[in-house]
Amino acid sequence: MTTTLDLDPVREAALIAAQNDAFRRSIFGTTSVADAPQGQFVMTRGVAALRPDVQLALTRSVASFDAFNADSDPHGWHEMGVIDLDGTTVWFKLDLYDVDYQYGSPEPSDPAQTRRVLTLLLPSEY
Repeated sequence: MTTTLDLDPVREAALIAAQNDAFRRSIFGTTSVADAPQGQFVMTRGVAALRPDVQLALTRSVASFDAFNADSDPHGWHEMGVIDLDGTTVWFKLDLYDVDYQYGSPEPSDPAQTRRVLTLLLPSEY
């Protein structure tokens, strides 16, 4: 039986990136929630203190983000991004947990064993 652990690192990174992209797009309805991996979308206090229209624009930007590069995405997992919205810089970070959100996922490329947490944060909150 082949598991995702048997994938070569390049194929596994591409699989995780596609899952992370589907999850990000699902937070704003660009991808069906039923088709997306399970997870949570949260924001830090600094982002929550921004005006609601700014929060909405940032959420849209995260859902449609595709400007990944070697600096923000060294593993190719599409797990980190930087958004500049009218002079406000916000980061997003996707972390991959086990199904109980206690520890890191035992097999990050397997949606049955992985839960995602996407966090919007200000750089000063890192």
